[in-house]
Amino acid sequence: MSTYSYSSDQPLTAEQFIELLQRSGLAERRPVDDRGCVAAMLEHANLLVTAWDGDRLIGVARSVTDFSYCCYLSDLAVDRDYQGRGVGRALIDHSRRQLGPKARIILLSAPAAADYYPHIGFSKHDGAWILKND
Repeated sequence: MSTYSYSSDQPLTAEQFIELLQRSGLAERRPVDDRGCVAAMLEHANLLVTAWDGDRLIGVARSVTDFSYCCYLSDLAVDRDYQGRGVGRALIDHSRRQLGPKARIILLSAPAAADYYPHIGFSKHDGAWILKND
């Protein structure tokens, strides 16, 4: 089994993130055709953990958090070639280590990943609401 490296201080370009979103299957739910928006997503996230296989970006956990009470994990993307190898769980674990002991991780699951999150310890919450800016 390969050993991957994880970082919370490795710079990430919009292009690298877009390519990973495409390789992960998450691109269909993200604005990958709007490089400026993707760049802003990275710039304004305050917790970004990346996974690497050598020089290859294989995963990203992108979050917005206050580090004390809550952490919104807005993107968990793992390259399809690496899915099922524990990379997603490790990205979440590395994110959790940077949060305070009372901080909860909150996320909205992509429909295709809905069965994954209970498997790694998340519980479903029926009270989530979305206000779209259309």
